[in-house]
Amino acid sequence: MTQALLGIDIGTSGCKALLIDVDGAPLASCTQTYGLSQPHPGWTEQDPQLWVNGARAAVAGVLARSPGVEIAAIGLSGQMHGLTPLDAAHQVLRPAILWNDQRNGQECIDITERAGGLDGLLRQTNNRMLVGYTGGKIVWMRNHEPELFGRLRHVLNPKDYLRLLLTGELATEVSDASGTGLFDTRNRSWATGLLEVIGIDPALMPPCHESHIVSGRVSRSGAELFGLPAGTPVVGGGGDSVIQTIGSGVIGPGELQTTIGTAGIVAAALDEPVANPDGRLQVFCNVAPEKWHCMGVSLNAGGAMEWFRTLLAGFSEGNALSAEQVCEIAAGAPAGSRGLFFLPYLNGERCPHPDPAARGGFVGLTARHGAADMARSVMEGVTHSLFDIYALMEKVDIGRKVIKASGGGARSALWRQMQADLFDCDVVTTEGAAEGGAFGAALVAGVGIDMWPNAVEAAKVCRPVTRETPDSAGAKVLRKAFDVYAGLYHALAPSFDEIDRARLDP
Repeated sequence: MTQALLGIDIGTSGCKALLIDVDGAPLASCTQTYGLSQPHPGWTEQDPQLWVNGARAAVAGVLARSPGVEIAAIGLSGQMHGLTPLDAAHQVLRPAILWNDQRNGQECIDITERAGGLDGLLRQTNNRMLVGYTGGKIVWMRNHEPELFGRLRHVLNPKDYLRLLLTGELATEVSDASGTGLFDTRNRSWATGLLEVIGIDPALMPPCHESHIVSGRVSRSGAELFGLPAGTPVVGGGGDSVIQTIGSGVIGPGELQTTIGTAGIVAAALDEPVANPDGRLQVFCNVAPEKWHCMGVSLNAGGAMEWFRTLLAGFSEGNALSAEQVCEIAAGAPAGSRGLFFLPYLNGERCPHPDPAARGGFVGLTARHGAADMARSVMEGVTHSLFDIYALMEKVDIGRKVIKASGGGARSALWRQMQADLFDCDVVTTEGAAEGGAFGAALVAGVGIDMWPNAVEAAKVCRPVTRETPDSAGAKVLRKAFDVYAGLYHALAPSFDEIDRARLDP
């Protein structure tokens, strides 16, 4: 019987289940999609039952495609920062408030003030309290839904809710805990002083382990619900933005990961928690013990491409172009999109500009621009936003020798080439990285049961598949274009604030 590792990733748009063998080769993958709700502008919510249904279908799919496989361990990954509020009986109190929800800006300001200002907060967590983080959502619930908050007994992130149903255990691990904004990332423990000063009972937060620790085993009820063998070890896993790095083989100095999924991410593994002077980066605990994780997250990357595709479909009686077709159209325009710039701030922004009021837009349109220029400018705008994040990382001495690209955008050779040109380094894709957080979760599961001695050895299974090298002509144009792009947010920020205050989008 073939031994395998199961990774389950609770994403924003669907759940992926992935089986890999002991050499890290994917055996079977299955994704079950689901939706989300946006009841008000800037709000994004999801019914946790969608995750459960998605996980059941995805797990059933991979098991059906891999008869005779013995699951040695299960690893979990999921969208970070989502507030899943439970009562004393572990029942969900309201739809989960997701990572890209923008409702709690005032609560984040209040938390920062209570913590002693930004400097006081950074001393306790080494991170800002961003609008997307779980901490502000908890305080928002206290302020706006007091009856429900009075019944609140447990706060879980999405993947940890799945763990509860699988194992009966309330638990999290250091990477996802880091993303609550309530975690002392230097010392890898809950920031109890911060919790107390902002009036959150530390008992609301689950026990926290290192990511590779077996934090439960599939219970009898979990086995019945998900069709998995009772007693199977379930390791901590990791938040998707963090665990994807090991899934791309990013574990050493000079290795960067870029992710173009719904969001855009630039990330690196660190041997120590670097200082984060103005808090614009995120310095979290890595899924590897004694390592940390530095990243910046743009709220808009593949989501911008999806918006553009939806826009085009609206002009063509619903006949949407695929992402691949948009990339083919974009290839017909030259580097720099003939001076057309796209600002991808369609849902506000997080990094490098923590600004819920930021707005997207095309800048520089002329009568000469056509469909190819607009398509390419969308792709270049996302690439510029990634380099805008890296500019902050470079200031804290994080180098770049190679980029390991992941997410749906990594399937596009054009998007990879844009990154190679702008970052001036090779861009590779690695085997398994296209599977996202599920692949990293499976690797961490293997570390948890000593299939690999540590995360460094596990990362070695991530073998290169494609490679793009910088093109000097393209690099010259994109660097010049980036200098313009980098100034556009600052020039337009006052107008973004005016638009927000005008309340033109009820």
